[in-house]
Amino acid sequence: MTVNIAILGFGTVGTGLPTLISENKEKLSKILDEEIVISKVLMRDEKAIEKARAQGYQYDFVLTLEEILADSEISTVVELMGRIEPAKTYITKVIKAGKNVVTANKDLLAVHGTELRALAEKHHVALYYEAAVAGGIPILRTLANSFSSDKITHLLGILNGTSNFMMTKMSEEAWTYDQSLVKAQELGYAESDPTNDVDGIDASYKLAILSEFAFGMTLSPDQISKSGLRTIQKTDVEIAQQFGYVLKLTGEINEVESGIFAEVSPTFLPKSHPLASVNGVMNAVFIESDGIGDSMFYGAGAGQKPTATSVLADIVRIVKREKDGTIGKSFNEYARPTSLANPHDIVNKYYFSVETPDSTGQLLRLVELFTSEDVSFEQVLQQKGDGHRAVVVIISHQINRVQLLAIQDKLKEEVDFKLLNYFKVLGD
Repeated sequence: MTVNIAILGFGTVGTGLPTLISENKEKLSKILDEEIVISKVLMRDEKAIEKARAQGYQYDFVLTLEEILADSEISTVVELMGRIEPAKTYITKVIKAGKNVVTANKDLLAVHGTELRALAEKHHVALYYEAAVAGGIPILRTLANSFSSDKITHLLGILNGTSNFMMTKMSEEAWTYDQSLVKAQELGYAESDPTNDVDGIDASYKLAILSEFAFGMTLSPDQISKSGLRTIQKTDVEIAQQFGYVLKLTGEINEVESGIFAEVSPTFLPKSHPLASVNGVMNAVFIESDGIGDSMFYGAGAGQKPTATSVLADIVRIVKREKDGTIGKSFNEYARPTSLANPHDIVNKYYFSVETPDSTGQLLRLVELFTSEDVSFEQVLQQKGDGHRAVVVIISHQINRVQLLAIQDKLKEEVDFKLLNYFKVLGD
C-alpha cells in the first residue's frame, strides 16, 4: 500500500523531504505499514524542472496546481513555497478539493490561520504546520498533547535564528549591528532585505501561532508589540554584561488575570537563565506552567533536515489519523476567547539609556522625572561624559506598561534629555 503526496515548491526543504523519506523508509514502514510516495511536484517553470532533473530528481513535475487537484490518488499536499500568495490561494483550493495540507508557512498561518483552519474543519481535512515554528523543535505538538493537562502561565522564546546569530556575535565578539548583519547575509542566514528578521516580524508570526497552542487564544500580528535590533549599540551589550545579563531578541507571552500580553523585543536575560546560553542560529522555547514548572525545548530553528523532519512528522500523523478515522480533528483543540491584558497588569523591570547634559544636577533631574511616575531605580550607572553630553544608564524596579509609556513621553518633552534605548529586563 502507498500514501501518495504532492509537494508545492522544491527548494531547500522540498528537496530535503525525499531524502528523509528514503533514509527512514524502514521505520516509516513499520509505523504506518504503508509507503509514502511523492506523486507530483509543482514547479514554477520549465527551467526549474530541467534544473531538478539535472540534479537527479525524477518525479512527475507539473506546472499547474490543477494537475494535482485532479489526481484522486493524492491525499496530502505539502506546501513549501513560502510567502502569503500564491500559497493561500493554492492551499484554499487544495482544502476545497478534499485533500489534507501540511505547511511550514508561518507568515500565512499568522495572518490567515483562523480562516484556513475553519475551512479545513468544514471540509473534514487535516491542516498541520509543526514546521512553521522553530523548525525542527516539535514544540506545537508538545504543547497540544503533553501540556493538555497543564496550565501555561508564561512563554519565552528565542524564535529567530538570524537575529540570535547577530546578537551572539554582538555579545561574544563585540561586533556592531552592521558587522553582524553583513556576516549573517554572507552566510545566507539573512536576506538582502533583513527587515522580517531584525525588526521582530518573523518572531511575531511564530509567537502568534504559539499563543494558540499554549494559551488557546488567537492573536493577530498587530496585537503583538514588536521592536528589533537596529537601535542596539555596543554600549548596550557591554552594560548588559557588566550588570550580569545577556542581551537577546525574545518573543514573550504572559498571562495575567486580565488576559495575555505578547511582545517581541530585545531583552536583558540573567546569565543564569537557560535561554541566555542559546547561541548562534539555534532556537529555544522556555515555558513556565503550574504543573510541570519550568521546561525548555531547544534545537535547530531552520535548515533543510530539521524542517523537513517536522514536515514528515505531520505527514505521518495524517496517515495515522486517516487509519483511525479521525482525520477531520483540528491540529490544536485548545481554544478560548482572546482576552488582552490590561496594560496596568503587565510589569517588568526595564533598562533605560538616557543622554543628558554633562553638568552637575542632571542625575537629580532624571531621578525626579522617574519618581514623578512612581518609578524607582535598582541600578544606576553614570558614564563619563565629554564635557558636553553624558549617558546615564538605569535599571528600574518593576513598572507597568502605563508607567513605561509615561516615562517615554516625559523624556521626549525634556529638551536636554534624549532616550537612547530602553529594553525589558527579565528578573532572576
